[in-house]
Amino acid sequence: MIGNTVSHYKILDKLGEGGMGEVYLAEDKKLRRKAILKFIHPKVTSNKNILERFEREAQAAATLNHPNIVTVYEIGEHGDRTFIAMEYVEGSSLMDEISKGPMPIDQAVDVAKQVSDGLGKAHEAGIIHRDIKPENILVDQDGRVKIVDFG
Repeated sequence: MIGNTVSHYKILDKLGEGGMGEVYLAEDKKLRRKAILKFIHPKVTSNKNILERFEREAQAAATLNHPNIVTVYEIGEHGDRTFIAMEYVEGSSLMDEISKGPMPIDQAVDVAKQVSDGLGKAHEAGIIHRDIKPENILVDQDGRVKIVDFG
């Protein structure tokens, strides 16, 4: 996939892979910004329930507009593969931050408050995250928290 163009996104790098799909760093060639593309695995595309769950994730996250929730740009298809295009957060996961050792208490409280604010906004909209964990919380270079993967 690296080097290929999907819609108006050029795939730059593979960032990871999980049970549901693969995640790539891409460049939005129209808006000249980085983006994340999350593809559902081809092996599960034929499973209608999983495909519907993937699309619900995109739709749920797209309805939310909050500084602590990653922005979903679009859901699309490339060949026989469905993808979600979303905001790129330059930083690291909360899991990566925790693995460095104890976090200063004021930073931990700030992270917890931002996660609570984002989840509160989602809950107000009737959306429950269902998979909140340090790997699904990103911290950018300015300390802003972004919740991802509303699965």
